[in-house]
Amino acid sequence: MPVAADYPLLEIMWTMLLFFVFVMWIFLLFRIIVDVFRRHDISGWLKAGWTVFIIVLPLLGVLVYLIAEGGSMSERDMSQVRAQQAQQDEYIRSVSGGAGGAAAEIESAKGLLDSGAITQDEFAAIKAKALG
Repeated sequence: MPVAADYPLLEIMWTMLLFFVFVMWIFLLFRIIVDVFRRHDISGWLKAGWTVFIIVLPLLGVLVYLIAEGGSMSERDMSQVRAQQAQQDEYIRSVSGGAGGAAAEIESAKGLLDSGAITQDEFAAIKAKALG
């Protein structure tokens, strides 16, 4: 007697749907707790209140938080993404050496070498300095 005969296809689909909803709810629960503690506009008591509300009445707490703070939650996410992008851009600019970096410096030195303003040894020194 096969084991799968006692568990029809529709019950398998229903179980998969319930599992998906449960995983989605767990994801939302952690996402909301992270958002509560990331906020700077509320006090520690309010953070503790939201956390207790979410832990004591999980389904209701998650739904109430999403209804009350869902819009500002996405705004906080976008501002954090913009800040991280600005920090990354600033880091890349600082590492690359500004607008042109080493390539622009070598190119300008090559132009000076071609015009005869500097010697081959001076060009080699500028190139070595630019490359590191």
